This record gives sequence, structure tokens and C-alpha cells, in this order.
Amino acid sequence: MSQSVKMLRAGVVTVSDRSAKGSRGDTSGPELVSLLQIHGISVQWTAVVPDEEVEIRKVLTLWADDYRADLILTTGGTGLSPRDVTPEATTAVLDRLIPGMGEAMRAASLSKTPHAMISRAVAGVRGKTLIVNLPGSPKGALENLQVVLPALEHAIAKIQGDPSDCA
Repeated sequence: MSQSVKMLRAGVVTVSDRSAKGSRGDTSGPELVSLLQIHGISVQWTAVVPDEEVEIRKVLTLWADDYRADLILTTGGTGLSPRDVTPEATTAVLDRLIPGMGEAMRAASLSKTPHAMISRAVAGVRGKTLIVNLPGSPKGALENLQVVLPALEHAIAKIQGDPSDCA
């Protein structure tokens, strides 16, 4: 991250019924926090919520609108099971979609597993916050974050009004 740019402030939301109940530890969230910190992004907020649209929307809107997060990552709830509602909750709070991020993550993951094609992860903008859905497994979450990491700083700068030309 260049030194002329402010330190980005992020939040990581783990979406998991079992982790929210305490019957399974959250492993993906802490892994994402570590990777973000290695890349100079300050993780200010973390949460574990059940696979409930209302709960997911509540955290996303609070962090974007009130806390003014630059970046929010979700992990979990992007598959096809009946309880996987993270993309629906995220889309409901977004102002604009960024389809290329989801497409890039699926394309990169497809070389590792055919299951990548059933990911429904979305990315988009709420106000001046970038929100990105990631898979629930630690391996999948980290691999997908690494796909979009090179574009995060530029995307967030543009979302927040940077008038400079894109190179």
C-alpha cells in the first residue's frame, strides 16, 4: 500500500449458524483478518452472525453507514444450501454491483475446484464502502481474497471519489 494513501479500515463478517451458536469456532474470519493486516489494511470490526438475511443486512449497513468502513468482507453463505443467503442480503443493501470481482474470484477458483462454478458471491458498493462476499472455508476465503487484493486500493479510492485517471 502506498504511503500517500490513508490506511484502509475494514470489517470482516463471518456468516455461519454453527459459529454464531458457538458450536464451531470461526476459522475463516481470523484468517482473513491476518491477510488484510499483512497487506496494511486495518481491521476495525469483526462479527459472527447466523445465516439470516436480516442479521447480515444489519451488520453491513451499520458498518457502511455509521462506521464508514472502507471495506467489508463477508465469509460464508455463498453456496447453494437453503440457508446460504449472504448474496441476497448483500445485494439488498448495495447501491451498485461490481460483477467483475465475483467473476474473477470464480474464474481463479475454477482452476482449483469445479465447485467454484456454484459460488454465488457478489461484490458491490454501498455509499463509499466496498463489500465483497467470500466463501466460508478458510482456504477458499483466502484464495478468493488474494484474487481481488490487487484491485482493492484502487477500487476503494474510486468509490470514495478519487478523480485521477485509471492507469
